[in-house]
Amino acid sequence: MSKFSVIIPVYNRPDEVVELLESLTRQTAQCDVEVIIVEDGSKKRCENEVAAFADRLNIVYHYQDNTGPGGARNTGAKLATGEYLIFFDSDAILPDTYFESLMAHLEEEPLDCFGGPDREHEDFTPIQKAISYSMTSILTTGGIRGGKKKMDKFYPRSFNLGVRRSVFDNINGYADMRYGEDVDFSMRVVESGCTVGLVPDAFVFHKRRNTFKSFFKQVFCSGTARIALSERHKGAMKLVHMLPAAFTLAVPVSILLGIFVWWGFALVVPCYLSLIFLHSLATTKSIHVALLSIGTSFIQLFGYGAGFLTAFWKKKVLGQTRYVPFTKTFYE
Repeated sequence: MSKFSVIIPVYNRPDEVVELLESLTRQTAQCDVEVIIVEDGSKKRCENEVAAFADRLNIVYHYQDNTGPGGARNTGAKLATGEYLIFFDSDAILPDTYFESLMAHLEEEPLDCFGGPDREHEDFTPIQKAISYSMTSILTTGGIRGGKKKMDKFYPRSFNLGVRRSVFDNINGYADMRYGEDVDFSMRVVESGCTVGLVPDAFVFHKRRNTFKSFFKQVFCSGTARIALSERHKGAMKLVHMLPAAFTLAVPVSILLGIFVWWGFALVVPCYLSLIFLHSLATTKSIHVALLSIGTSFIQLFGYGAGFLTAFWKKKVLGQTRYVPFTKTFYE
């Protein structure tokens, strides 16, 4: 039996899969790892790219009709033989010491479910670095994603999540949710009484979306997912999750107050974005990235807040039993 089964859902990203698989071949740890690629209805399949790694990795390729990442992960789990299932997004790249750090941590602190943080890679484009900043900064909703020095309990996300196979089976894997399925999964693990923790050194380089438009869709959907999560889990809605919605409302309100009451009110949002620029500059050491961070952070906050408010209105006020944005495809 393999100790670790790495499961990677893929949709139209053959080039990214190559980068992730290359990083798996460079691991310094001596451990038993199998890799399972679940092609989730892609038009641009990665079967040939995966086959090129057959002599360097214990790898399995499986194609299925599109179900979304949760369904693809469940399929991967059915094919897996490992004691631990580890899920990565296809746009992640592992540092060479990922499994070395993970094994050392689990030996010292055994965990039923775990996750690691994400970082930017030096080879990322400026916009990818800006998005990475916005998704991890304490000044944005990165501050509510959990973990050390964060504003909420740590819930592993599926871009970098591991779980004992027995725990995965006990909670019946990922639920049929279009968005927020990974947080729902982690919450159910916590609610089952299992041990969950952050492994700080088991980080990944996460490339994420690479355009403002696709990034907006991503965070908008995250905002809508928070409403769905609050319906499934007691305590899933906290004050910190409403802060982006407050920001979204503050943008037009501050402009109107600046026009009709006092011009100073209109400076509130620009001053906040200026703070983000300075913090990003200090963090990334790049004026270009810091300037882009203004845009990505505005999208991060406004998009998440807009999604949250839209779902709240649709489900809580209008009483719609099911609200799903961007239904044409999950990934695009």
